[in-house]
Parts: sequence; structure tokens; C-alpha cells
Amino acid sequence: MRLLPILLFLALAVVFFLPMLRRLRLPARGAPRTLPDELVKDPVCQTYIVKSRAVRRTDAGQVRYFCSEQCARLDSGG
Repeated sequence: MRLLPILLFLALAVVFFLPMLRRLRLPARGAPRTLPDELVKDPVCQTYIVKSRAVRRTDAGQVRYFCSEQCARLDSGG
């Protein structure tokens, strides 16, 4: 007879606490998900660099991405 109240308590605990635990693990529905950063190719040394860390240069309205300041200088000829 002692086992019945314990099993009832455990069943209620699972029913109430499992949804709460799931909500903690899942991201909020309204929160925007971050996308992985895009890779871009350096036109000078032909290496790929993460866009957010690349050195950006704009030439005639076109954005070019470089892996370093040195590659950006080599591209501009000086």
C-alpha cells in the first residue's frame, strides 16, 4: 500500500515537470535563430574567410572581402 502513493506522486511529478524541462531546452518561438556565417573567397590569395571577420573594401559599388589588410593592399596595387 505504501508503493501506490509513491507511484502516484512520481506520475504527477513527470506530468507537471516534463513540459517545464522541455521549455527550458527549446529556444523561444519568437526568437530569431542565428544562421551560420557565410564563407567568402579572398580574390588575392584565394583563401576562404568567414564573412564577419573579413576585411571589406568597396570598389565601384562592389564589396570585396579579404583575409587580411596585406591582401587588401596587394589588391589595390600598393
